[in-house]
Amino acid sequence: MKLSNGYDIPSVGFGTFKTPDGETCVESVKEALKVGYRHIDTAAYYGNEVSVGKGLRQSGLPREKVYITSKVWNTERGYDKTLRACEKTLRDLGTDYLDLYLIHWPANELQFGDKAEGINLDTWKALERLVDEKLVRSIGLSNFYPKHLAPILKKANVAPTVDQIEYHPGLLQEDTVALCRGNGILVEAWSPLGRGRILDKPLFAEIAGRYGKTPAQVILRWVLQKDILPLVKSVHAERIRENYEIFDFELSAGEMDAIDALPPQRLSGHPDEVTY
Repeated sequence: MKLSNGYDIPSVGFGTFKTPDGETCVESVKEALKVGYRHIDTAAYYGNEVSVGKGLRQSGLPREKVYITSKVWNTERGYDKTLRACEKTLRDLGTDYLDLYLIHWPANELQFGDKAEGINLDTWKALERLVDEKLVRSIGLSNFYPKHLAPILKKANVAPTVDQIEYHPGLLQEDTVALCRGNGILVEAWSPLGRGRILDKPLFAEIAGRYGKTPAQVILRWVLQKDILPLVKSVHAERIRENYEIFDFELSAGEMDAIDALPPQRLSGHPDEVTY
């Protein structure tokens, strides 16, 4: 996929949320890269950036062949703290630049009242400086909905390239997706498989049977055909491979519509309601 600033981003990302730090993380990253993933998504909050970096180096792939995303955590919002947080992430990963750096969650009014917008803007200004200093190639957001995104769009000197949101069957986030698309922002889907809680829906088994695929592959294909980038994770070799084998079939318009019509289901906190 192509970002608005001209950089390419591999169309399936390998996520590392809740991947245990240490050998499990190192080996899962190596396995993902062996299978063919070239996009690794991590975050300071995940506590495994050192192991992610170790897996990248042990894979033997040149740094420029792997797209690396990380995120600044909520406790490090603000201009100076964000700059220091990125420096630590670079050290922990063992790289001198990031392909993409995101604000992990927006500061919200529940916690910060009328200061929330200013905190988000200060954090964004720090990301812009990181681009200027060539420590980060692209910058973006995570869990930003229209009310959080609008002030950034209005005042940014460097436009956001990505918004990473919870997105899966039952949570189409139509307002956020429309605003992003109208402003050249690529939407990435975290938890595209609904943390496994939606895989047993009969519709997915029915569609999967037509193509000789699994329900998970059907869902990930649906995400791709929505022009949204899925981030998938597993520590099991067979699942890592399965989640990548989604480029050899295509869902029909009717199948896409049937998945779109599944009832609403949110699996995580709304950005305006979280307190972490």
